[in-house]
Amino acid sequence: MNVTEVYTGISNMYSAGNVSGNGTLMMPDFSSPINQALNVLLVVVLFITMISLGCMMEVSKIKTHILKPKGIAIALLAQFCIMPLSAFLLTKTLSMNPPKAMTLLICGCCPGGTLSNMLSLLLKGDINLSIIMTTFSSIAALGLMPLLLYIFSQGIYGLEKAVPYVSIITALVFTLVPCAIGILINHYKPNYTSVIIKGGLSIWAVSTTVVAILSGVFVKDVIWMIFEPDIIFVAAVMPMIGYMLGYVMSVLCRLSPQCCRTISMETGCQNIQLCSAILKVAFPPQVIGPLFLFPLLYIAFQCLEAVFLALCFRCYQKFKPHAEHTLVREP
Repeated sequence: MNVTEVYTGISNMYSAGNVSGNGTLMMPDFSSPINQALNVLLVVVLFITMISLGCMMEVSKIKTHILKPKGIAIALLAQFCIMPLSAFLLTKTLSMNPPKAMTLLICGCCPGGTLSNMLSLLLKGDINLSIIMTTFSSIAALGLMPLLLYIFSQGIYGLEKAVPYVSIITALVFTLVPCAIGILINHYKPNYTSVIIKGGLSIWAVSTTVVAILSGVFVKDVIWMIFEPDIIFVAAVMPMIGYMLGYVMSVLCRLSPQCCRTISMETGCQNIQLCSAILKVAFPPQVIGPLFLFPLLYIAFQCLEAVFLALCFRCYQKFKPHAEHTLVREP
């Protein structure tokens, strides 16, 4: 089975009520100006975000974490073991068909996203470790993401030859190049760093709102097609699995509470921008179908659950402000 033949699975995903009067699968117009604007905007936002991320990093701090890689190693282990395995087990448990399984595996095998940096800040985590972990996971994903997709796709009938490895590696390289540019700017032209970071965050905030509005307009007629019980269940459960197991693994490895919270966010927060880019670039519309909306559903639960955990932590901190100091800290 190749990637185009996966379309057969999409045809079986929906009942007769999900097709138009002439029997064709209802899909948005991917050639419309709104979709073209979304594609361009997503690429620009990803590029600017990764440059800003790179500008937040310092070569000296990177060296420090490389020389003492305990936190990074645990984070990478959590990121590329917990999430891909969770995605695989969910697809098998729910008996998902190839298109759904492929979408979920790509999401589960993605590296950590930049959103985790902001959520780590909200949870008073180690922001330097968070940024370095995000970058290292993106670099590691160049090899691990295709490898993990190959390994897990062998266990799902219909996906053995359907994973677009070249497109995935291309998308990963595209995210790392601007990050490297940001690191170089911060190292050689530090005077520009604060301006780039502030401008990048401002552009990110505005563009996120614009993307949300444009996406809502673009998918308003088909958004209901993604609200299937198994898809909603997976989108709600996967982030929390990452948050919880990432934290538990860090505690078992005797990291500091601050590092534990950071690794928790890094594990549960997937790079949804990258996932969206891969689904849009690697698969034609007739192959991926309405599943291109899955990242939007996933990030909604991802943010809601992270904010809930942050509120719980703030309440705990308010009533037991000194409890954290009694826990074991990283040596």
